[in-house]
Amino acid sequence: MENEICKISISTNWLGDEYIFYEDDKIKRVYDNNSLSSDVTEWIEPKQISKHNKDKIIKNCPEEFKERIMMILDYP
Repeated sequence: MENEICKISISTNWLGDEYIFYEDDKIKRVYDNNSLSSDVTEWIEPKQISKHNKDKIIKNCPEEFKERIMMILDYP
Protein backbone atom coordinates (compact mmCIF):
# COMPACT_ATOMS: atom_id res chain seq x y z
CA MET A 1 0.00 0.00 0.00
CA GLU A 2 1.24 3.43 -0.90
CA ASN A 3 1.33 6.33 1.50
CA GLU A 4 -1.79 8.24 2.39
CA ILE A 5 -2.09 11.78 1.03
CA CYS A 6 -5.04 12.92 3.14
CA LYS A 7 -8.49 12.12 4.54
CA ILE A 8 -11.42 14.30 3.60
CA SER A 9 -14.75 14.08 5.38
CA ILE A 10 -17.93 15.20 3.65
CA SER A 11 -20.26 14.11 6.45
CA THR A 12 -23.30 16.34 6.72
CA ASN A 13 -25.19 14.66 9.56
CA TRP A 14 -24.64 11.87 12.05
CA LEU A 15 -23.68 9.46 9.24
CA GLY A 16 -19.96 9.47 8.42
CA ASP A 17 -18.64 9.78 4.88
CA GLU A 18 -14.87 9.99 4.49
CA TYR A 19 -12.58 9.67 1.48
CA ILE A 20 -8.94 8.66 1.90
CA PHE A 21 -6.57 9.43 -0.97
CA TYR A 22 -3.29 7.58 -1.56
CA GLU A 23 -0.10 8.37 -3.47
CA ASP A 24 -0.82 5.58 -5.98
CA ASP A 25 -4.09 7.41 -6.93
CA LYS A 26 -6.27 4.90 -5.08
CA ILE A 27 -9.31 6.14 -3.18
CA LYS A 28 -10.84 4.44 -0.15
CA ARG A 29 -14.29 5.45 1.04
CA VAL A 30 -15.40 4.79 4.62
CA TYR A 31 -19.03 5.57 5.30
CA ASP A 32 -22.09 4.75 7.39
CA ASN A 33 -25.23 3.40 5.69
CA ASN A 34 -27.20 3.79 8.91
CA SER A 35 -26.71 3.39 12.66
CA LEU A 36 -26.58 -0.41 12.30
CA SER A 37 -24.22 -0.42 9.32
CA SER A 38 -21.29 1.84 10.07
CA ASP A 39 -17.71 2.06 8.84
CA VAL A 40 -18.44 0.39 5.51
CA THR A 41 -15.16 0.42 3.54
CA GLU A 42 -14.79 0.24 -0.23
CA TRP A 43 -12.17 1.05 -2.83
CA ILE A 44 -13.62 3.30 -5.49
CA GLU A 45 -12.74 4.89 -8.81
CA PRO A 46 -13.13 8.64 -9.45
CA LYS A 47 -15.96 7.95 -11.92
CA GLN A 48 -17.98 6.38 -9.09
CA ILE A 49 -18.05 9.69 -7.18
CA SER A 50 -20.90 12.05 -8.07
CA LYS A 51 -20.17 15.58 -9.23
CA HIS A 52 -21.91 16.85 -6.08
CA ASN A 53 -19.62 14.79 -3.82
CA LYS A 54 -16.53 15.79 -5.81
CA ASP A 55 -17.49 19.43 -5.22
CA LYS A 56 -17.77 18.76 -1.48
CA ILE A 57 -14.46 16.87 -1.40
CA ILE A 58 -12.61 19.74 -3.12
CA LYS A 59 -14.32 22.31 -0.87
CA ASN A 60 -13.18 20.41 2.27
CA CYS A 61 -9.72 19.55 0.94
CA PRO A 62 -6.73 21.13 2.71
CA GLU A 63 -5.19 23.74 0.41
CA GLU A 64 -1.78 22.01 0.25
CA PHE A 65 -3.36 18.85 -1.22
CA LYS A 66 -6.04 20.44 -3.42
CA GLU A 67 -4.12 20.29 -6.72
CA ARG A 68 -3.16 16.62 -6.24
CA ILE A 69 -6.67 15.58 -5.21
CA MET A 70 -8.18 17.42 -8.19
CA MET A 71 -5.85 15.44 -10.48
CA ILE A 72 -6.85 12.12 -8.89
CA LEU A 73 -10.54 12.99 -9.20
CA ASP A 74 -10.16 14.30 -12.75
CA TYR A 75 -11.89 17.44 -11.47
CA PRO A 76 -13.66 19.36 -12.90
